[in-house]
Amino acid sequence: MLVSRQTTVHPVAAPPLQVELADAPPPGVWMNSPQGSAGTIGGVGLRLLQALSAAASIAVMASTGVFPSFSAFSYLIAAASLQCLWSLAPAFVYIYALLVKRSLLNLRAMFIFSVGDWITGTLTLSAACASAGVTIVIDNDRKICAGNLCARFMTAIGMAFISWFALAPSFLFNFVLVVTTFASLLAP
Repeated sequence: MLVSRQTTVHPVAAPPLQVELADAPPPGVWMNSPQGSAGTIGGVGLRLLQALSAAASIAVMASTGVFPSFSAFSYLIAAASLQCLWSLAPAFVYIYALLVKRSLLNLRAMFIFSVGDWITGTLTLSAACASAGVTIVIDNDRKICAGNLCARFMTAIGMAFISWFALAPSFLFNFVLVVTTFASLLAP
């Protein structure tokens, strides 16, 4: 039995080395998330600022003791309570995403964050504006502010406005990401 033996060896080209970066995002995930958007340290900071200023607004307004007499002040307490709860929930989600190094940049999560920010932002801004109007009427027109009562009202209203100003960038970042993601899905 004759067996043929190959005496020449042809070199095989090795595949090129692929250097994997430790911080490279998985395919389909944006490289750079803007600070303040979902799942970033800036986003956590904005959410905590929203929650803390809403909680301060609640505490200062509740310390007056006369807030149930005015429906706008009761509305401010309710809106700030909702704002505080809403801001803490995404803050915990963002912190968890940062700890496990996962991205929150998917359409469903961004849509939920955008709608929640839109609703709570609208409620907080309207409550702060209504309370500011009532405070102006009480202080300037009626002159019935005793002691530093109006100063406490103004402090609570100011904290509600700070909460809204911290909410606005969160909403805008998430809304822009929703719109661009949705537009890229519809593009041919």
